[in-house]
Amino acid sequence: MPRTTKTITFSLPPEMAERLDEVMQQQGRSRSEFLRDAVVRYIEECEWRQLLRYGEGRTREQGIGPEDVADLVEEYRAEAGQPRT
Repeated sequence: MPRTTKTITFSLPPEMAERLDEVMQQQGRSRSEFLRDAVVRYIEECEWRQLLRYGEGRTREQGIGPEDVADLVEEYRAEAGQPRT
């Protein structure tokens, strides 16, 4: 049966490794589990930042400012049939 994971080795400064061990022990998690979660969160954060940069660029191109956001959200909700807040 083929592996479903790939082993990756990296190094940390001793102080950081100690902090990692303390936190994972407090949470009752393995290093692998803790680091997988950290990598997933970092990747999601990078993707979110990229989306925000894209959105900011598009709003500038279209001349949309912060004062327009509430009206645009309400307009979208009305078109999508979502309740107003």
